Amino acid sequence: MVTFLLFGTFALLIALKVPIAFAMGLACIVVALFSPSLTLTFIAQGLVTSTDSFALMAIPFFVLAGELMGKGGISRRLFNFINVFVGRFYGGTAMAAVITCIFFAAISGSGPATVAAVGGMMIPMMISEGYDSRFTTVLLATAGALGIIIPPSIPLVLFGVGSGTSIGDLFKGGMIPGVFIGICLCIYVYFYSKKIGYRGNQEPFSLKRLKSSFIEAIWAILVPIIILGGIYGGIFTPTEAAVVAVFYSLFVSVFIYREVKLSDLFTILCNAAGSSATILIVIGTATTFGTIMSLERIPEAVAAGMLSISSNPIIATLLIVVILLIVGMFMDTSAAVVIFTPILFPIAMEVGINPVHFGIIMIVTLAIGFITPPVGVNLFVAMNIGKTTMVQIFPYIIPFLLVCLAGLTVILLVPQLTLFLV
Repeated sequence: MVTFLLFGTFALLIALKVPIAFAMGLACIVVALFSPSLTLTFIAQGLVTSTDSFALMAIPFFVLAGELMGKGGISRRLFNFINVFVGRFYGGTAMAAVITCIFFAAISGSGPATVAAVGGMMIPMMISEGYDSRFTTVLLATAGALGIIIPPSIPLVLFGVGSGTSIGDLFKGGMIPGVFIGICLCIYVYFYSKKIGYRGNQEPFSLKRLKSSFIEAIWAILVPIIILGGIYGGIFTPTEAAVVAVFYSLFVSVFIYREVKLSDLFTILCNAAGSSATILIVIGTATTFGTIMSLERIPEAVAAGMLSISSNPIIATLLIVVILLIVGMFMDTSAAVVIFTPILFPIAMEVGINPVHFGIIMIVTLAIGFITPPVGVNLFVAMNIGKTTMVQIFPYIIPFLLVCLAGLTVILLVPQLTLFLV
């Protein structure tokens, strides 16, 4: 009865287009009202204790660092530096946009933030250079999804907290897979651009251009080196790294690049607070939702059902990937990680999958949801910038989905990509 009430109420509210955080919270309240073993006090306590975590403190700081970097001209300088190397090839501007997203992903930890920061500059620029607005929109939405794979990644933090896996190891594990998918996107962009005729800027490689762009971009290039180098070197924890990122980005944006004025800080702080609050409300309600599922032994039932199909690690992982691909089409990534980690992680451990490898597979699979209708958060952010509609861009989504699925397949079958740095 409790299970029926929980999922029935949740499904009804989602169908009524209630925001997912509130849908989960209201479903928990309905269960508490009708269940003799649960109380409203339990729900209130769950909302507080679920976010009372040192590791989760990293989230608002990484969000704030991303806001500061996004407003501070970081993405433009990174693009100018990268464009020196690839700008002259077919699809050079598009490839430079993908690589810029890789660098910015190592700052923001968020998919939509990466699309907004890089896409806000690149989509109008590429359209002015003759690129199809539909292709450009989907490209930036897909490249922005790397924001949750390449560390520091907010969903990786959530997975680490939910599964007890080292967040530092997850950050190490996400680096090569994220760059690998970025390379796959660049390869597709090159051959597509050659077929369509999207030529590069025809400017030859020049040491003078390289030196000039490098001097401008050096402070931006140092951001991921400082953050990730500090974590990997054991100098500070991921949460402490987030605080360092805030101070560094504030110093660079205000005093070196001088593109963020002191009067802008209030708006930046408000934007970061709003984004952080949204994420933490999702975490609180999703954790409480997951706690009720655990009390009802739903994860054990799901695990037993899946293992009865096959205990082969590859088959079990494929089943999990299919589930997550479907979930990613309809659910916010943060909520999906919090809810499904306690359900699917025990299955992965039962069949002998490395916890770090499983975490990366889970996040990469959910990242594909960023460009999968009907939710596809990155698509909506990019469509707003590119002034396109879902109907217009839909044919262009399929090839990028196939590229991402091919990359996911390689990551799944070659664990060394994930575990090499770990």
